[in-house]
Amino acid sequence: MTESSLDPRIHAYLPEIADIRLRGQVDAKLFVEGSPGRIALPAAPLRRRPAHEAPYDSQLLLGERVRVFGDGGDGWSWLQNEADDYVGFVRRDAVGPDDPVPTHRVTALRTFVYPGPDVKLPPTATLSIGSLIALAGEVETRGTRFLLAARGTRAIVAAHVASLAAPAEPDYVAVAERFLSTPYLWGGRTSIGLDCSALVQLSLAAAGIACPRDSDMQSERLGVAVEGGVAGALRRGDLVFWRGHVAILTAPDRVVHASGHHMTVVTEPLAEAVSRIAETAGPPTVVRRIGAAQAAGY
Repeated sequence: MTESSLDPRIHAYLPEIADIRLRGQVDAKLFVEGSPGRIALPAAPLRRRPAHEAPYDSQLLLGERVRVFGDGGDGWSWLQNEADDYVGFVRRDAVGPDDPVPTHRVTALRTFVYPGPDVKLPPTATLSIGSLIALAGEVETRGTRFLLAARGTRAIVAAHVASLAAPAEPDYVAVAERFLSTPYLWGGRTSIGLDCSALVQLSLAAAGIACPRDSDMQSERLGVAVEGGVAGALRRGDLVFWRGHVAILTAPDRVVHASGHHMTVVTEPLAEAVSRIAETAGPPTVVRRIGAAQAAGY
């Protein structure tokens, strides 16, 4: 594999510095192993350039493990998200230490972090589904169970999280449908706003299925192609791909997707989506089916 064939979205290399694992494949002045860390904010925009005006390429969620390859004097860190290998720049204050290791995952679409175990206290943060947090200890206040942060006094409603050892969600389509009416956000990856491929990624992740970040990666690496494409024997859960877009079948003739046309997550007839999207992106390129073995990784 040569530098020209490496995807810079998921391989960390710049002319000045590169991931040591790419030595011999790319040219760089310095190769480094990078240092581990975790995202310390509820969500951190990941940008292609170290500038506030740079568009989002993605977002990183609280607790996600990253490898930091460079910290610039301008307050930006250049890193890679270990969850999906995505590379980019985030503000340095968004990255914290690798410890404590998360014990729980947010399973509610979104939830609040409280300064103590009481829903009457003003929340200090809002977390999105998939966020990771280290919790230890349990308190009940007026009938509501809380789990307490491993460090500090923060608390989160116990019903909104699950242990990392707990079984995954049984139905990723049902997870996707919970996002209905969430605003569309290019590069977004939270229940506050997200794009089409993030809806797929977050829904599959909740079901314990690893998933690449962007729709072109997903169309190449997820599941198996369905013979006949949209004219084939479709099933609930199949993924329909266009050039630059993806939707999830909720039934053989209906999809849910984060739509830039509607600017929200919607469900609509597959035929309507195919007809409309054809005007800008052409016909669907492939339909992929997730199999049981997919949970082992992509």
